[in-house]
Amino acid sequence: MKSFKTLITAGLTTCSVVIIIPTLLVLPFHSHTDGRLVDQLQKKANQVAAANKNDNLSIEVFRTKTQKVEKLPIEEYVLGVVASEMPAKFETEALKAQSLSARTFIIKRLKEGKPLDEGGIVDDSVNFQVFQDRDDLKKRYGAEYDKNIAKIEKAVRATEGQILTYNGQPITASFFSTSNGYTENSEEYWKNSVPYLKSVPSPWDSVAPNYLSKKSITISHFEKKLNVKINKSDIGKVTSRTQGKRVAQVTFGKKTLSGKEIREKLNLRSTDFSWERSGNEIIITTKGFGHGVGMSQYGANELAKQGKTYAEIAKYYYKGISIKKLSKKDYDLLEKL
Repeated sequence: MKSFKTLITAGLTTCSVVIIIPTLLVLPFHSHTDGRLVDQLQKKANQVAAANKNDNLSIEVFRTKTQKVEKLPIEEYVLGVVASEMPAKFETEALKAQSLSARTFIIKRLKEGKPLDEGGIVDDSVNFQVFQDRDDLKKRYGAEYDKNIAKIEKAVRATEGQILTYNGQPITASFFSTSNGYTENSEEYWKNSVPYLKSVPSPWDSVAPNYLSKKSITISHFEKKLNVKINKSDIGKVTSRTQGKRVAQVTFGKKTLSGKEIREKLNLRSTDFSWERSGNEIIITTKGFGHGVGMSQYGANELAKQGKTYAEIAKYYYKGISIKKLSKKDYDLLEKL
């Protein structure tokens, strides 16, 4: 038989050439793959089926604005959380890391099976994770909507079905805005010690806006909120700090308050604070923003700028964890919960 090159050179344009060309291109490939082509096609079909299965997994979210429960595909919920909890201008790898945290959080909630009194498994507020739907986001982003939503969609799709696990179980994927230079041990802010929520350095956060912040409170308001009495020589003394360099305890005479209590009662940005008296006011300086446990969002963004992947970012802030891709069996089990 003449070679393919010879046939073309001869200028043959008969129907037999049209038949021979696909035979030359396809049959030899198929005959030497031992079924690998079929395997590849089946693998692709399985991936499509898994994606469709993923789309079918929905969660119920109590919307605080309408006071109604909405049923949402899980990846659409993750997108709404990422868009609400992290600035769209952040690096894509940071947005991917946030996607992992958001998805892990809701999968853990589904597994725990704790419905709210109002209905749904979560609401859309800071009590769980802030969620905004696409209509909300259009109002928020304005002219930047198409660009921002495309960027966030890309980050969510890149991590689709992936969650953070420890010993095979979804973790408590806590996160916050900005550290004071270190993250916090879980037991320093909450009751329980969690092996993957341990203090790590996060010096990159200092680039965040309002990394240092000042707040003025009248002495009378300060005393009322903390239920203490101060004088010119004693306005409270920090007696201990946490491993994350935050305030653990402050004494006022014989009374001792935790840094967390003071932060919450005075509505401070973090538990790394100091203060001074100025006339009839207390001037409070805080460093960082948030409880400090888990992943620092500004820290994650700076690590992404350094070239770190979302997996490296997640494993830096959550110690000893693994990243798991949910299987069809996982989705089947979750649907039954």
